[in-house]
Amino acid sequence: MNKIAYITERTKPLRDQIVDHAVYSAIRDIEDLQIFMKFHVYAVWDFMSLLKSLQNKLTCVGVPWHPTGSANTRYLINEIVAGEESDIDLHDCRKSHYEMYLDAMKQCNADTLNIKAFTKALQEGSSFNQAYTIANTPMAARAFVNFTFEVINSGKTHVQSAVFTFGREDLIPKMFLSIVSDLNEQFPNKISYLKYYLDRHIAVDGDHHSHLALEMTSELCADNEKYWEEAEEACQKALEQRIKLWDGALAEIRSLKKLGLAH
Repeated sequence: MNKIAYITERTKPLRDQIVDHAVYSAIRDIEDLQIFMKFHVYAVWDFMSLLKSLQNKLTCVGVPWHPTGSANTRYLINEIVAGEESDIDLHDCRKSHYEMYLDAMKQCNADTLNIKAFTKALQEGSSFNQAYTIANTPMAARAFVNFTFEVINSGKTHVQSAVFTFGREDLIPKMFLSIVSDLNEQFPNKISYLKYYLDRHIAVDGDHHSHLALEMTSELCADNEKYWEEAEEACQKALEQRIKLWDGALAEIRSLKKLGLAH
């Protein structure tokens, strides 16, 4: 069994937990979806931070320019960045997947003030803890972002690539797609952007980008046994954080329903 297949097999129980998570069946109306998106948007945002960290490490982004790393790895990461940072939205406009997700949140009246306050605070020089407080970021989202930036700050590109490859946005189950499709049929003027985002995500990230990411991780870990061990450990932790993020969203959905604040 090659190393990629080994990590895939080792992380399968956690990936299955994510795909089968109860949060999906708890989403029964737009109000539930709004809560889910309030949590999920943090994962969409820090996915881009992880991606750009890899680009910064694997290519030359300063001047004077000089060749950095292998040309193949440069190609792989730049190809992914181009697709994630400047894709085509529902109206044929160039946007990042994060911006497309914000548009989807706005369309279904999900709260974007939280995530916007968070990113604005960071841009203005606040620490992560200060930004969390300013934005009233959910605790599960804080833990998720903190782990991502631990990976980023480790400076280990093989670990960053592995987490990007195995622990990120390709874990979208058919159940969730079905729920969104059903809601879109009922409320086409509120869910169409999210449905497009998910369809686009599967078409681009789940196919082309996933293959590029697998190749990138294989090249970065190469024949270094320690690198592969670190990659597997980080992937396990990343998936555990995703489960906790979904746990947080599920708890809030159930809590609001119990209080009668959601339908």
